[in-house]
Amino acid sequence: MKTLNLNIDNNQDKMYLRIAQAIGDAIKNGTVKTKEKLPSARALAEQLCVNRHTIMAAYHELIAQGWVETKQRQGYSVAAILPVISSLIEKKQNSQAKTYVWRITKKGDGAISRPAHDYLFNFAGGNPDIELFPFKEFKGFMNDALIRPPINELNYGDNSGFRPFITEVSTYLRRVRSITDKEIIVVNGTQEALYILSQILLKAGDKVAVENLGYRPAWNALRNAGAELIGIRQTEQGIDVDDLERLIKAHKIRLLYLTPLHQYPTTATLPQAKRVRIYQLAQHYNIPIIEDDYDHEFHYNSQPLSPMAANDPAGLVIYLSSFSKIMFPGVRLGIIAVDKGLAHHIVDYRTLMNHKASILQQDAVARWMRDGGFERHLRKVTRCYQKRRKCMVDMLNVFIDEGLDIEFIVPKGGMALWVDVGNKAREIAELAREQGVFLLAENSFHLHEENDENKYIRLGFAGQNEAKIKQGLLLLKPLLRMKT
Repeated sequence: MKTLNLNIDNNQDKMYLRIAQAIGDAIKNGTVKTKEKLPSARALAEQLCVNRHTIMAAYHELIAQGWVETKQRQGYSVAAILPVISSLIEKKQNSQAKTYVWRITKKGDGAISRPAHDYLFNFAGGNPDIELFPFKEFKGFMNDALIRPPINELNYGDNSGFRPFITEVSTYLRRVRSITDKEIIVVNGTQEALYILSQILLKAGDKVAVENLGYRPAWNALRNAGAELIGIRQTEQGIDVDDLERLIKAHKIRLLYLTPLHQYPTTATLPQAKRVRIYQLAQHYNIPIIEDDYDHEFHYNSQPLSPMAANDPAGLVIYLSSFSKIMFPGVRLGIIAVDKGLAHHIVDYRTLMNHKASILQQDAVARWMRDGGFERHLRKVTRCYQKRRKCMVDMLNVFIDEGLDIEFIVPKGGMALWVDVGNKAREIAELAREQGVFLLAENSFHLHEENDENKYIRLGFAGQNEAKIKQGLLLLKPLLRMKT
């Protein structure tokens, strides 16, 4: 320890006694803990602008009182057993200080008591396999960013993102997702993007149309802005466009939030004809669309449909994507691709809450993309996830051949299966967790609880290897077989 915050009384005692008292008080109030090292006499003397011998005298006083101990060549530390510790505990127990009660005006959704990654078998639907990420390769690009940092960019300034990174992302979106003529804004993940968009586009009481089964964190961001969510009926091919049109005519819809590719959580892909109709409705009724394209890269049987933002002549589609599934969730790097007329409003509001996303990280990822490592990694993990999807599908088909009453449609892409298990989904999810297997039932995704049919579970296949998929499914097998 080099620095220790001390409150030295301005009384008539000698300086070494005042310092000793201040150190003793720091020990008693928990500023330093038992066995913790204390600053050296030289360091503390420099900090307090006193002679080193004054500090040594203070330490010797505390050693004599039993608060401090010293060992040869190890310096000073707080004693392992403190004097009059029982009286201190009694004093604390007898304290009548009233604990402040906080006035909470807005609440979050509440975190899961035990995170999915803490389970031995994790079938969470949106988890990438972080062990596949090429950390050693990426370290080289981080080193380059630190050795030759963009000095000017490390200061306050342009809050839309690091220009070389935006250039690489723009090129990638143009080539791979056919998105052009959009401004790119870098954010700390999709959730930050949703929060900002909700705040600048919505007022309390505004109605937002969302999928009946969907992504709760997105709904929470919309609700936090005061929005009323209107659920759109869903089919095996995504949302029911006729129902959307009926809702638009019945309500003043201000915003539409969709996951058209690999719909979350059902994995359905919205056909092109439905996308065109949705766009026409949005254009006719002046409704902006937030398109959350959270796992576009992972498509296995064919080339995925281009995002709705790729054909947006009116400029009403706000496109969201992130690097969480491609790299790892902790990277907290996402993008908004948006019409030029809205871009500066997003950047201005973002500055209220966050000046910049990590420039060094953007720099490293830009270098990685320019080198080709980014797309090499994507090809590798896509092949891997396709094999894992096949592993899960094959095993579930064996279960069906053995008489299990389950059904599912093999999705063309994504990271999970949506499996019909009858009328016992919640029970399966709860019992599975008791056996160290994490999965979610459909009740975790419903906008309205009364719509829960208790039929479906979501099984993610991307986040763990084939051996674990098999072991986890074998543990699930008796639960899938059980009667309600």
